[in-house]
Amino acid sequence: MNPTSYQALALQTTCHAVNRCTSTAETRERMMNNIARVHRQVLGSKAFIGPDLRLVVAPEYFLTSYPLGDSLPGWAAKAAIAPYGPEYERMGEMCRDAGIYFSGNAYETDEHFPGLYFQTSFIIDDSGKTLLRYRRLVSMFAPTPHDLWDRYLQIYGLDGVYPVADTPLGRLACVASEEILYPEISRTLALRGAEVLLHSSSETGSPRLTPKDVAKRARAFENSAWLISANSAGILDNDIPGNSVDGMSKIVDYLGEVRAEAGNGESMVANATIDIGALRRHRRKPGMGNMLARQRLELFAATYAGSIYPPNNMLDQQGQPEVKERAHFMGTQRKTIDMLTSSGVIAGE
Repeated sequence: MNPTSYQALALQTTCHAVNRCTSTAETRERMMNNIARVHRQVLGSKAFIGPDLRLVVAPEYFLTSYPLGDSLPGWAAKAAIAPYGPEYERMGEMCRDAGIYFSGNAYETDEHFPGLYFQTSFIIDDSGKTLLRYRRLVSMFAPTPHDLWDRYLQIYGLDGVYPVADTPLGRLACVASEEILYPEISRTLALRGAEVLLHSSSETGSPRLTPKDVAKRARAFENSAWLISANSAGILDNDIPGNSVDGMSKIVDYLGEVRAEAGNGESMVANATIDIGALRRHRRKPGMGNMLARQRLELFAATYAGSIYPPNNMLDQQGQPEVKERAHFMGTQRKTIDMLTSSGVIAGE
């Protein structure tokens, strides 16, 4: 097998939520069952697609669904996994068994930030080793590294904020959920060498183009990168209509063309050949289509030097992590809107 050409799959699988689980033991059992189901689906998909299936991306929430009414410490205790805990060990076992690299998204604890959790995208290689973990940077109702910015950088540095893994499958990086709508994140990863963006999502399904679906094509084209985006095939066992998030898992090439796309329901249809060699030739070729080589970053540096949504808003006066109520996030956004209005960025009525 050519190491720069292989099959990849955006696995569209149903999320079996843990929200109604009544004990830690029940929650952890369901999470392990979710991994076991994905393991079977990966093996079945590989039997159909072929032995050159080397990379599988799972949806956001495939382990747990999302918190509904839980406090930050409550959800951390109930549904967040430890960075080297049994759930990662079980997913590593799957990768060894199936001979694949696997990327997904989970809520994860961190010993440096007790009582909190981070929404974490990860990549596990075919030996079962976790190559990288990327913590979601933009979230409406959950802690992010930006909310703890100075402390987080002190511990992990900028390389820990924007990790890129150099692998036999190319240089891999993760983008989480709605972050596909923020071009700066994908661009930063591309400028750090990323060639394949792995996007775990759980988004509204629609027969029309949605903002996220438009953004997938845009992020791939403007960064000359492959993009593999996996959406949920519905969410069961919580209070939203189950198929509100469904369909549209896809693989987009570095020209912004959709190579494969799934319809509704659980599906392995979103699989395609990832040709890293072709991407590298494209990036080395002068021309209007070479978007990376045409970037003039100095034009934008002054604009981006300012601050809009405040960093460190979950650190106390001593620079230590501070657990907040969920209302904190909406309150911070309201203050940000007021600031943008008073400074004239947002026009008043």
